[in-house]
Amino acid sequence: MTAPSIVRTSTAELYDAHVLKNYARAPLTLVRGRGTQVWDDAGRRYLDFTSGIAVSALGHCHPHWVAAVQRQAAELIHVSNLFRNPQQGELARRLVQQAGPGRVFFCNSGAEANEALIKLARLHGVQKAGGEEGRCFKVICAKHAFHGRTYGGMSATPQEKIQKGFRPLVPGFAFGELNDLDSFARLVDAETAAIFVETIQGESGINPCTPEFLRGLRQLCDQNNLLLLLDEVQCGIGRTGRFYAFEHAGIVPDAIGMAKGLGGGFPIGSMWVRDRHAELFHPGNHGTTFGGTPLACAAALAVLDVIEREKLLDQVRSLSGPWLAGLRQLAADFPAHLAAVRGFGYLVGLQLTSDPTPYLSALRERGLLAPSAGNNVIRLLPPLNVSAAELAESVQILREVLGSRPAAPAAK
Repeated sequence: MTAPSIVRTSTAELYDAHVLKNYARAPLTLVRGRGTQVWDDAGRRYLDFTSGIAVSALGHCHPHWVAAVQRQAAELIHVSNLFRNPQQGELARRLVQQAGPGRVFFCNSGAEANEALIKLARLHGVQKAGGEEGRCFKVICAKHAFHGRTYGGMSATPQEKIQKGFRPLVPGFAFGELNDLDSFARLVDAETAAIFVETIQGESGINPCTPEFLRGLRQLCDQNNLLLLLDEVQCGIGRTGRFYAFEHAGIVPDAIGMAKGLGGGFPIGSMWVRDRHAELFHPGNHGTTFGGTPLACAAALAVLDVIEREKLLDQVRSLSGPWLAGLRQLAADFPAHLAAVRGFGYLVGLQLTSDPTPYLSALRERGLLAPSAGNNVIRLLPPLNVSAAELAESVQILREVLGSRPAAPAAK
């Protein structure tokens, strides 16, 4: 009797046959990672400046992170929020220590954290209006923002590619121009409950709020009894050389949404709420099944451990300067390809003069992985513990790619 033949199906074939086609994936299958490097199924090495889109804050498989997750997985993985667990309490303490007096809610993603911020704005609006019958629920956001793909997040994201096909959306959102304080002030009225912006717009092409703009928003909110809500899902957890990106402006928001780098690769999101507004939430008006589990919180605590022990915030500040100088030199050397370099720390956008797709393919062929963003922008998101040599390697690869590409035809 002959044994049945085994048909081996490639990962690409499995994706083609069974995975929903809602991503434009690169033709690459990654199987292993260590530090800033990943390897594909053919054994080829890449420098990973995607970092899971700013998720892998410590790179891949950091020994302390791996040990913490393994240890917790063998002890207690999940308990309901009907009960306490030590890891959640300790993580909340450490996040409050970073942000200031307040309280923390845990969830599973940045979209969920932002949804909680929107619900906080509604609760504040009810309080401000003196009850449910009052009409105070408008949230002012920025044009070109991205706050996630839930219905609340999409409604706060004025991008046709995000909203198309999903209308009607959640009402109550208005949009000002980023870094134009007057455009926000003109939208404030009696129905306004909050202002909600990304400290650095990530998905739309790395567009930072200026310190002056953030300070102006803080003053505008104080004058009109509005909440200042900051989306730090992508730009927070050390990516700019401060734990939170808004720290560069010297302000304190009323609430912060965070995720991505917080778990170092394990799904976790959270919302910090300033103490004066923390009592707006009470039992029954918000919740989550998986938020703040022992395993998720152990992963996040390990990230905070490494950031502190390895002094990664100092490292980001010291190494990002020379790296950014090298990237800006590329813009000076290849103006036909590279129009501008935006951002700071390890959240950087390269504004190209044409479609980034062929550039991303060429970078991949030379061993550098990076995602696109917005209109013709390449994002560079190295892990916080990237080495100076790896940063220099990325600049050299970019130089090779820019030098080998024909200039885009001039616009007619």
